[in-house]
Amino acid sequence: MAPAAPATAAVRRVKLGSQGLEVSAQGLGCMGMSAFHGPSKPEADMVALIHHAVAAGVTLLDTADIYGPHANEALLGKALQVGGVRDNVALATKFGKFLADGKVGIRGDPAYVRAACEGSLWRLGVDCIDLYYQHRVDKKVPIEVTIDELKKLVEEGKVKYIGLCEASASTIRRAHAVHPITAVQLEWSLWSRDVEEDIIPTCRELGIGIVAYSPLGRGFFSGGAKLVDSLPDHDFRKNLPRFQPENLEKNAKIFDRVNAMAMRKGCTAAQLALAWIHHQGDDVCPIPGTTKIENFDQNVGALSLELTRDEMAELESYTAAADVHGDRYAQMANTWKDCETPPLSSWKEE
Repeated sequence: MAPAAPATAAVRRVKLGSQGLEVSAQGLGCMGMSAFHGPSKPEADMVALIHHAVAAGVTLLDTADIYGPHANEALLGKALQVGGVRDNVALATKFGKFLADGKVGIRGDPAYVRAACEGSLWRLGVDCIDLYYQHRVDKKVPIEVTIDELKKLVEEGKVKYIGLCEASASTIRRAHAVHPITAVQLEWSLWSRDVEEDIIPTCRELGIGIVAYSPLGRGFFSGGAKLVDSLPDHDFRKNLPRFQPENLEKNAKIFDRVNAMAMRKGCTAAQLALAWIHHQGDDVCPIPGTTKIENFDQNVGALSLELTRDEMAELESYTAAADVHGDRYAQMANTWKDCETPPLSSWKEE
């Protein structure tokens, strides 16, 4: 039996970037409601979950046009139609990844940026996207070209703030020189910490907010190795290196240590993993995803957990790089480790 969740504290606010965006210290990742984690979940249940999250004080809702594709944006569009919900949230979506013949493509050319934005606005049923991310960097297009088109969308009032996902430090710098980047979304959790070497310091130097996706290790810190047994067919996590049997057996020891510490603190392992992210700074907003209200309530409970420096160090000792087996993705292409774009001088628009 899991320990009782701590009493939920009021959801505090954090500032992302230096352009004025303020959001709840924890957001809600909506991908799993519609895509990549097996069949889409019942629409009415997911709308109820979104409304529950907003009522609880969560203001950052995260989606993307490829989730579905398009189904997740349409779901959020319906949830936003209830009176007052749109006014109480910062809506984040993404462009750049698309499916063609069953394969994922990436585009960042100006025509695609504009068309993708118009499509998202229509599906979401809004006049303006609060935070618009480039989901993955198009290595064929200079980042300056992509950001310049996004800058035009800001000037036209269709986008408020610009973000990047899985971008390298040099790409972030080049983008920020064209128009201020408000947030960088990256995978950051107890067992994904390589961003701390270069990406996080670069964001902080430039005054860019940090949005941490998969802060629970794609559910690993919720259920440990047994999570894989409960995953539905077509859940993409079944193909991730860290969840393969030869790696999972070794990674299970990490969860056992974290869970033992959680038991001592009277919380769950998931709450402990989220609390670790919350203690990284006031410029960080994790966006754990869920499809169940009870799991959402547990996640928000992490905001009330206090960790000492010694406890932070103890947690980090459990998840040293040498103890984590397997990459984040089966193919690490199109992550920040491999996303440099050509120089602006090479660009010739077709």
